Amino acid sequence: MRNLEAERSSATGAYERLLRAIEEGEIPPGSRLREAELAERFAMSRTPVREALGRLETQGLVVHEPHRGASVAQLDYGQVSELYDLREVLEGTAARLAAIYASEVEVEVLEEMVARDRPHVGDAILLARTNRQFHRQIHACARNRFLQGMLETMRLSLVLLPGTTTLAAPERAREALDEHQRIVAGIRAHDGDAAEAAARGHIRAAFKARIMMLQEV
Repeated sequence: MRNLEAERSSATGAYERLLRAIEEGEIPPGSRLREAELAERFAMSRTPVREALGRLETQGLVVHEPHRGASVAQLDYGQVSELYDLREVLEGTAARLAAIYASEVEVEVLEEMVARDRPHVGDAILLARTNRQFHRQIHACARNRFLQGMLETMRLSLVLLPGTTTLAAPERAREALDEHQRIVAGIRAHDGDAAEAAARGHIRAAFKARIMMLQEV
């Protein structure tokens, strides 16, 4: 029983570490994924790595091609556009519900998250991580487990976005934080229309920045 639990734990650990490496750009879309290399990188046996790759393949984040093996999946322009279209709807809905259900303490937490991030404009990796935390906090405030499930599924697809985070550009980082502030202002005012509009505008701005980045490649 202990060995089985240990195997499950190590497989979960391999999955989380591999997902984080993809999410933070250490292993970008299109990269080959070799079991032996990953096992050495994570200092574990190949079995949990194999299970992690299988789980990621089921989620669509890893593809397995004949004569090439496993690699991180890649999104084409159409898929990126579809992803942002859906994200705008879901994030807007989450912000609207948060304006209804968020408590005073939760609103204060969101405000503090925005204030905490402002001194770190220029640190794209940190801001990308705290940006995910900010949005997850709004999702929690929405009080809708089905919406949260859809948002989590979408989050997995977001790790496949090509290129670095759009927050790498200082001007975009500052704009994004201002947009976050407007979302929180709508939530604090319990104004669902304002919160949703701000969230949708935020995602549209992120998509525009992504398009500009893709044109530079």
